[in-house]
Amino acid sequence: MRRVISTTGTCDHRSRLDTATGFVLLGILLLAGCRGPQLAATPNLYVGSPENPFADVPPFLQSSEVQLYYLTDRRPIEGRDGKLRYGFGRSPSLAAGTCVVTIGDSLSWETLVKESRTNQRSRRLPLRVTEITEVVRAPSSVEPFVEIDGRRVPDPAVLEERAETARAIAHLLSERLALTARKELFIFIHGFNNTFEDAAYRMAQLWHFMGRVGVPILYTWPAGHPGLLRGYTYDRESGEFTVFHLREALRFLADNEDVDKIHIIAHSRGTDVAMSALRELHLECRAAGLDTRSSLKLGTVVLAAADLDLEVVGLRIVADGLHHVPELLTIYLSEDDRAIGIASWLFASVGRLGQVTLGDFTAQQRESMRLSPEINFVDVEITTDWLGHGYFISNPAVLSDLILVLRDGRLPGAENGRPLRPIEGQFWGLDRNYPQFEQ
Repeated sequence: MRRVISTTGTCDHRSRLDTATGFVLLGILLLAGCRGPQLAATPNLYVGSPENPFADVPPFLQSSEVQLYYLTDRRPIEGRDGKLRYGFGRSPSLAAGTCVVTIGDSLSWETLVKESRTNQRSRRLPLRVTEITEVVRAPSSVEPFVEIDGRRVPDPAVLEERAETARAIAHLLSERLALTARKELFIFIHGFNNTFEDAAYRMAQLWHFMGRVGVPILYTWPAGHPGLLRGYTYDRESGEFTVFHLREALRFLADNEDVDKIHIIAHSRGTDVAMSALRELHLECRAAGLDTRSSLKLGTVVLAAADLDLEVVGLRIVADGLHHVPELLTIYLSEDDRAIGIASWLFASVGRLGQVTLGDFTAQQRESMRLSPEINFVDVEITTDWLGHGYFISNPAVLSDLILVLRDGRLPGAENGRPLRPIEGQFWGLDRNYPQFEQ
């Protein structure tokens, strides 16, 4: 580990941004966004390796088109071409559908596989959202009440309509699950300032490089409001707005008998959205005497560049035991993540989870973590782009580890086929050459 910061101090270099610098950086962040119009660099895992993640891709998926399933509470809008689009407006109802992301221009499957296994590509591979189809939309989540036998209860007609929506989504996914040997869902929850298309690009790339296993689901919430500070604050409150819908979505996805397991990858502000929804579900399960992990069919949870205050994490995640719920909890962090540094400055945090260090934990907390090998922190010791926030997809070393976590469920350690560099306890280092490193 390159730095140790004591929690007893009043400030550190992460919070020393003056006001002018902070707003300049925030402006660059919001203007630049988290766009990904080109296919990410090939993961180190596949370069010069005999491993071919595409060898077992079913014929019906062998295409330059990537079909995602999506759930959203973005308000629909009509694009200039008359086609369906989603903006940053908030909808009181949850919708589900399919989205197609096309890689390259009229690319054959054989060419795409070749270009996806080399770090010396012969062509550019642009990404485009070419089709969005909304299949079903639930009624408003703000349910009207009616009086029945002298009692005020939710309108039974609305409840039935909501149940019918859940059945329609289950049918949609069951048709897709029937075509794959792996009956698992991979859900991506994006961060702030992401458009629908931004989020679709990231999920499409991740699922493609995972070998197109299971079913990819994009949960996209009303982010992407224009502006500097107001853009961030709007997105932050949109994150609070969407928790109800994500909680409902996870509940009915888990209720689908054809689903064996659910994995979640959340990025940036999306980590707060994900963990807030999981916490509420965890409290519900605990109150009902149920095991949360089995009830939600929860497998791996990945938090990348987590925009979460450490003190809030202590009381809303650790104190309620939420960190023990997933089979595997992996947290990626980077001291070079300027976006997390800005958030730390903006909210006067003692620290953010996306930049947590060993020094942020007491000896007792470290000992507690030692007893929980399913929880691990990966320090990304790589300078990526200037902002350093989207490294989980843009960096071929980090993307390699993410694949080993999500696709294979591997624990850290060379003996587990995930040769991260040991730092101490549950902290591991990842450098630019991963999965190769010098002892």
